[in-house]
Amino acid sequence: MKGIKTILGALAVASLFTFSFSASAQENGNRDENGNVVRGSYETNKFWDNWFIGAGAGVNATMGSNVKFNLGGLAVDVNAGKWFTPTLGLRVGYRGIKNAVEPKTGYVTAIQDGEFNQHYFHADVLWNMLESIDGYKETRFYNLIPYAQFGVLNLTGNTSDEEFGSGVGLLNTFRLGERLDLFVDVNAVIAREAIYKINDTKKYAGLLSATAGLIFNLGRTNFDRHSSVTPVVVPLPFTLDQYNALQDRVNALEAENAALKNEIAELKAKTPDVVYKDVQVASPATLYFDSNSSKLSVREKAHLDYYIENILAKTENKVTVYGHADKKTGTEAVNNRIAGKRAETVKNYLVSKGIDESRIEVVNEGANNNLFDTPFQLNRCVVIK
Repeated sequence: MKGIKTILGALAVASLFTFSFSASAQENGNRDENGNVVRGSYETNKFWDNWFIGAGAGVNATMGSNVKFNLGGLAVDVNAGKWFTPTLGLRVGYRGIKNAVEPKTGYVTAIQDGEFNQHYFHADVLWNMLESIDGYKETRFYNLIPYAQFGVLNLTGNTSDEEFGSGVGLLNTFRLGERLDLFVDVNAVIAREAIYKINDTKKYAGLLSATAGLIFNLGRTNFDRHSSVTPVVVPLPFTLDQYNALQDRVNALEAENAALKNEIAELKAKTPDVVYKDVQVASPATLYFDSNSSKLSVREKAHLDYYIENILAKTENKVTVYGHADKKTGTEAVNNRIAGKRAETVKNYLVSKGIDESRIEVVNEGANNNLFDTPFQLNRCVVIK
């Protein structure tokens, strides 16, 4: 009995210690350039995404008005569930096997030696508190997950009975890898005290448990935010100098258009005496990234796929991938790092789509050669030439 108490105490202390340490050690990859937490909205996950199954073991305990606190039963914990958002999930499970009860009074218990089999089938609503407070982060090491629970209890000794139970719990998970987590789960369930067969009472008693084990993540194991579109900022109203410059530009384009029309008419009237071979030339392409990110969005991957299929796949010319960062955000060292990672991301994507690596040159521009004065966010890009 003393050994079981020691195990339960150690689980509780480890849970609290790890929470205080890990909560302060989280990376801030889920924050914008101003240091604010970035939250949703998230793309709806498919039916088979973000499922999990868990299995573990620990101890059961009892307490109530007519029974002494008694710690002395093996708890086996198996469950399965799904996360619908980074903060909200549901699970169902079984916890039980053994427990014990010891009356405070002289009532005669119908359960021999105070020991009984405990079977508890339950459903839980899970709330990931750290994801809600600090924003979603796929690689977060520690998660603190309070939950509400209800289910059906079946206790068997010399007699058997069933009661509805409800309670609360605290699930602590520790990331070991993409598919594997360690968990520590502390739980308290309330049911009628009469379930112990001590006497006919309408009072309530508690079933406590602490378990530890492993969680196996199934299907797709992360959430994607909706792609954001960078707004185009147009300076209005125009100044007189801006208006005159635009008018001059319009006049020049109209003159150029007229000259091109004349040239086309002359070419149509001319009898061709030379056969020209169609030569594919790789035109520039620009891909945009979110702040402090080197991850290609779904939208930019689609643009890059089109560029590969219609330009790069039809020529053997070499291309240069220029990585950029905006100079109004971050230090020089940070900008050089993120610009280089963006260029490498695009290069690796081209290679994965069959473009020979020898055709690709990578240039890290950092924030030294910004392409746009306004809006400056457009400098978070990669240009392929």
